[in-house]
Amino acid sequence: MRAKLGQHFLIKGGILERIAAAACPTREELVIEIGPGRGALTEKLLKRSARVIAVELDAFLVDHLRSRFAGEPRLEVVHADVLAIDLSQWGRAPIAGNLPYYIASPILEHVVRLDIPRAVFLIQKEVAERLTATPGHREYGYLTVQTALFCSVRRLFDVAPAAFHPVPKVDSAVVLVEPRDRGLHIPDREAFLRFLRACFHLKRKTLRNNLIGLYGKESIDTWPEAGLRAEQIPLEQFAVMFQRLQPAL
Repeated sequence: MRAKLGQHFLIKGGILERIAAAACPTREELVIEIGPGRGALTEKLLKRSARVIAVELDAFLVDHLRSRFAGEPRLEVVHADVLAIDLSQWGRAPIAGNLPYYIASPILEHVVRLDIPRAVFLIQKEVAERLTATPGHREYGYLTVQTALFCSVRRLFDVAPAAFHPVPKVDSAVVLVEPRDRGLHIPDREAFLRFLRACFHLKRKTLRNNLIGLYGKESIDTWPEAGLRAEQIPLEQFAVMFQRLQPAL
Protein backbone atom coordinates (compact mmCIF):
# COMPACT_ATOMS: atom_id res chain seq x y z
CA MET A 1 0.00 0.00 0.00
CA ARG A 2 1.38 3.37 -0.98
CA ALA A 3 2.12 6.09 1.55
CA LYS A 4 0.76 9.59 1.10
CA LEU A 5 0.73 12.74 3.20
CA GLY A 6 4.09 12.00 4.80
CA GLN A 7 2.98 8.69 6.30
CA HIS A 8 5.35 6.01 7.56
CA PHE A 9 3.42 2.97 8.76
CA LEU A 10 4.54 1.33 12.01
CA ILE A 11 4.82 -2.42 11.44
CA LYS A 12 6.41 -3.78 14.65
CA GLY A 13 3.74 -5.57 16.69
CA GLY A 14 5.54 -5.22 20.01
CA ILE A 15 5.77 -1.44 19.66
CA LEU A 16 2.12 -1.21 18.62
CA GLU A 17 1.18 -3.15 21.76
CA ARG A 18 3.21 -0.79 23.95
CA ILE A 19 1.53 2.27 22.44
CA ALA A 20 -1.93 0.77 22.93
CA ALA A 21 -1.10 -0.17 26.53
CA ALA A 22 0.11 3.36 27.28
CA ALA A 23 -3.07 4.86 25.81
CA CYS A 24 -5.32 2.32 27.55
CA PRO A 25 -3.63 1.13 30.77
CA THR A 26 -7.07 -0.18 31.75
CA ARG A 27 -10.01 -0.93 29.51
CA GLU A 28 -11.54 2.24 28.08
CA GLU A 29 -15.08 2.90 26.89
CA LEU A 30 -13.78 4.97 23.96
CA VAL A 31 -10.45 5.81 22.32
CA ILE A 32 -9.88 8.35 19.55
CA GLU A 33 -7.15 7.48 17.07
CA ILE A 34 -5.56 10.13 14.86
CA GLY A 35 -4.17 8.93 11.54
CA PRO A 36 -4.96 5.20 11.74
CA GLY A 37 -3.33 4.51 8.37
CA ARG A 38 -3.71 0.82 7.56
CA GLY A 39 -5.20 -0.04 10.95
CA ALA A 40 -2.29 -1.73 12.75
CA LEU A 41 -2.68 0.33 15.92
CA THR A 42 -6.46 0.39 15.49
CA GLU A 43 -6.52 -3.37 15.90
CA LYS A 44 -4.58 -3.14 19.17
CA LEU A 45 -6.80 -0.35 20.50
CA LEU A 46 -9.95 -2.34 19.78
CA LYS A 47 -8.65 -5.05 22.10
CA ARG A 48 -8.39 -2.51 24.94
CA SER A 49 -11.53 -0.45 24.47
CA ALA A 50 -15.23 -0.82 23.84
CA ARG A 51 -15.19 1.60 20.91
CA VAL A 52 -12.66 3.36 18.67
CA ILE A 53 -13.16 6.53 16.62
CA ALA A 54 -10.47 6.65 13.91
CA VAL A 55 -9.94 9.99 12.15
CA GLU A 56 -8.21 9.65 8.78
CA LEU A 57 -7.63 12.28 6.08
CA ASP A 58 -6.53 10.01 3.22
CA ALA A 59 -9.61 8.82 1.30
CA PHE A 60 -7.79 5.72 0.02
CA LEU A 61 -6.95 4.67 3.58
CA VAL A 62 -10.49 5.42 4.75
CA ASP A 63 -11.79 2.95 2.17
CA HIS A 64 -9.13 0.42 3.20
CA LEU A 65 -10.05 0.70 6.89
CA ARG A 66 -13.77 0.40 6.25
CA SER A 67 -13.12 -2.70 4.17
CA ARG A 68 -10.66 -4.28 6.60
CA PHE A 69 -12.92 -3.74 9.62
CA ALA A 70 -16.24 -4.21 7.83
CA GLY A 71 -17.37 -6.73 10.42
CA GLU A 72 -16.34 -4.60 13.42
CA PRO A 73 -19.24 -2.42 14.63
CA ARG A 74 -17.14 -0.97 17.47
CA LEU A 75 -15.00 1.02 15.01
CA GLU A 76 -16.12 4.27 13.40
CA VAL A 77 -13.84 5.59 10.65
CA VAL A 78 -14.22 9.36 10.21
CA HIS A 79 -12.96 10.85 6.96
CA ALA A 80 -11.77 14.28 8.09
CA ASP A 81 -8.87 16.62 8.75
CA VAL A 82 -8.22 16.30 12.48
CA LEU A 83 -7.36 20.00 12.68
CA ALA A 84 -10.75 20.95 11.25
CA ILE A 85 -13.03 18.93 13.53
CA ASP A 86 -13.98 19.08 17.20
CA LEU A 87 -12.54 15.97 18.85
CA SER A 88 -14.48 16.74 22.01
CA GLN A 89 -17.77 15.92 20.22
CA TRP A 90 -17.28 12.28 21.27
CA GLY A 91 -16.74 13.12 24.93
CA ARG A 92 -13.72 12.83 27.19
CA ALA A 93 -11.52 10.04 25.86
CA PRO A 94 -7.84 9.14 25.49
CA ILE A 95 -6.23 9.91 22.13
CA ALA A 96 -3.55 7.92 20.34
CA GLY A 97 -1.82 8.04 17.01
CA ASN A 98 1.20 7.76 14.77
CA LEU A 99 1.39 11.40 13.72
CA PRO A 100 2.74 12.33 10.26
CA TYR A 101 5.96 14.26 10.83
CA TYR A 102 4.96 17.32 8.83
CA ILE A 103 1.84 17.99 10.91
CA ALA A 104 2.77 16.70 14.37
CA SER A 105 3.24 20.12 15.97
CA PRO A 106 -0.13 21.57 14.85
CA ILE A 107 -1.90 18.41 16.03
CA LEU A 108 -0.19 18.65 19.42
CA GLU A 109 -1.20 22.31 19.73
CA HIS A 110 -4.77 21.26 18.95
CA VAL A 111 -4.91 18.29 21.35
CA VAL A 112 -3.32 19.84 24.45
CA ARG A 113 -6.24 22.27 24.74
CA LEU A 114 -8.77 19.43 25.00
CA ASP A 115 -10.16 17.91 28.18
CA ILE A 116 -8.70 14.40 27.87
CA PRO A 117 -7.30 11.88 30.37
CA ARG A 118 -4.16 11.30 28.27
CA ALA A 119 -2.73 11.18 24.77
CA VAL A 120 -0.04 8.87 23.43
CA PHE A 121 1.69 9.83 20.21
CA LEU A 122 4.42 8.40 18.04
CA ILE A 123 6.28 11.41 16.71
CA GLN A 124 9.63 12.45 15.31
CA LYS A 125 12.30 12.15 18.00
CA GLU A 126 13.33 15.77 17.44
CA VAL A 127 9.81 16.94 18.29
CA ALA A 128 9.77 14.72 21.40
CA GLU A 129 13.02 16.36 22.52
CA ARG A 130 11.48 19.80 22.06
CA LEU A 131 8.41 18.83 24.07
CA THR A 132 10.45 17.55 27.01
CA ALA A 133 13.30 20.10 26.94
CA THR A 134 14.20 22.18 29.99
CA PRO A 135 15.33 25.83 30.13
CA GLY A 136 18.85 26.37 28.90
CA HIS A 137 18.78 23.57 26.33
CA ARG A 138 18.80 24.20 22.60
CA GLU A 139 15.53 22.32 22.03
CA TYR A 140 13.61 24.46 24.54
CA GLY A 141 11.25 26.79 22.71
CA TYR A 142 7.71 28.00 22.17
CA LEU A 143 6.35 24.48 21.56
CA THR A 144 7.84 23.41 24.91
CA VAL A 145 6.25 26.14 27.01
CA GLN A 146 2.97 26.19 25.11
CA THR A 147 2.53 22.47 25.75
CA ALA A 148 3.67 22.78 29.38
CA LEU A 149 0.98 25.41 29.99
CA PHE A 150 -1.67 22.71 29.48
CA CYS A 151 0.02 19.34 29.93
CA SER A 152 2.98 17.36 31.14
CA VAL A 153 4.90 15.33 28.56
CA ARG A 154 6.94 12.21 29.22
CA ARG A 155 9.07 10.47 26.62
CA LEU A 156 8.26 6.77 27.01
CA PHE A 157 10.64 5.15 24.51
CA ASP A 158 12.40 5.66 21.20
CA VAL A 159 11.55 3.85 17.96
CA ALA A 160 14.16 3.06 15.30
CA PRO A 161 13.50 3.71 11.59
CA ALA A 162 13.48 -0.05 10.86
CA ALA A 163 10.15 -0.34 12.72
CA PHE A 164 8.39 1.49 9.86
CA HIS A 165 7.49 0.97 6.24
CA PRO A 166 8.59 2.87 4.29
CA VAL A 167 11.66 3.47 6.43
CA PRO A 168 11.93 7.14 7.50
CA LYS A 169 15.23 9.01 7.55
CA VAL A 170 14.80 10.05 11.19
CA ASP A 171 14.33 8.39 14.57
CA SER A 172 10.98 8.51 16.32
CA ALA A 173 9.75 8.47 19.91
CA VAL A 174 6.56 7.74 21.82
CA VAL A 175 5.37 10.42 24.24
CA LEU A 176 2.70 10.40 26.94
CA VAL A 177 0.79 13.68 27.26
CA GLU A 178 -1.29 14.22 30.41
CA PRO A 179 -3.24 17.31 31.54
CA ARG A 180 -2.10 19.15 34.63
CA ASP A 181 -2.78 22.38 36.45
CA ARG A 182 0.40 24.40 36.73
CA GLY A 183 -1.27 26.76 39.21
CA LEU A 184 -0.27 29.82 37.17
CA HIS A 185 -3.65 31.58 37.58
CA ILE A 186 -3.72 33.04 34.07
CA PRO A 187 -7.33 33.84 33.13
CA ASP A 188 -6.60 34.62 29.47
CA ARG A 189 -4.41 31.79 28.23
CA GLU A 190 -4.61 32.87 24.60
CA ALA A 191 -3.22 36.32 25.47
CA PHE A 192 -0.46 34.61 27.45
CA LEU A 193 0.37 32.42 24.45
CA ARG A 194 0.66 35.52 22.26
CA PHE A 195 3.10 36.92 24.80
CA LEU A 196 5.11 33.69 24.74
CA ARG A 197 5.25 33.74 20.94
CA ALA A 198 6.65 37.26 21.09
CA CYS A 199 9.28 36.19 23.64
CA PHE A 200 10.48 33.40 21.33
CA HIS A 201 10.03 35.36 18.10
CA LEU A 202 13.76 35.64 17.45
CA LYS A 203 15.13 32.88 19.62
CA ARG A 204 18.73 34.10 19.81
CA LYS A 205 17.69 37.64 20.70
CA THR A 206 17.17 38.86 24.26
CA LEU A 207 13.72 39.51 25.70
CA ARG A 208 14.49 43.22 25.49
CA ASN A 209 14.96 43.01 21.73
CA ASN A 210 11.88 40.85 21.22
CA LEU A 211 9.48 42.78 23.45
CA ILE A 212 10.35 46.49 23.42
CA GLY A 213 8.60 47.06 20.09
CA LEU A 214 5.37 45.65 21.53
CA TYR A 215 5.37 46.85 25.12
CA GLY A 216 7.71 49.86 25.22
CA LYS A 217 11.20 50.51 26.54
CA GLU A 218 10.00 51.80 29.91
CA SER A 219 8.18 48.57 30.70
CA ILE A 220 10.80 46.06 29.59
CA ASP A 221 14.09 47.76 30.50
CA THR A 222 13.34 47.55 34.22
CA TRP A 223 12.94 43.77 34.15
CA PRO A 224 15.79 41.71 35.65
CA GLU A 225 15.17 39.20 32.84
CA ALA A 226 15.45 41.79 30.04
CA GLY A 227 18.96 40.72 29.07
CA LEU A 228 18.13 37.01 28.99
CA ARG A 229 16.97 34.92 26.05
CA ALA A 230 13.58 33.21 26.20
CA GLU A 231 15.21 29.77 26.07
CA GLN A 232 16.71 30.44 29.51
CA ILE A 233 13.41 31.07 31.30
CA PRO A 234 10.97 28.54 32.87
CA LEU A 235 7.24 28.75 32.26
CA GLU A 236 6.50 29.98 35.79
CA GLN A 237 8.78 33.00 35.29
CA PHE A 238 7.08 33.83 31.99
CA ALA A 239 3.82 33.94 33.94
CA VAL A 240 5.34 36.42 36.41
CA MET A 241 6.51 38.66 33.56
CA PHE A 242 3.12 38.48 31.87
CA GLN A 243 1.41 39.59 35.08
CA ARG A 244 3.67 42.65 35.18
CA LEU A 245 2.31 43.70 31.80
CA GLN A 246 -1.38 43.38 32.68
CA PRO A 247 -2.00 47.10 33.49
CA ALA A 248 -0.56 47.98 30.06
CA LEU A 249 -2.55 45.39 28.09
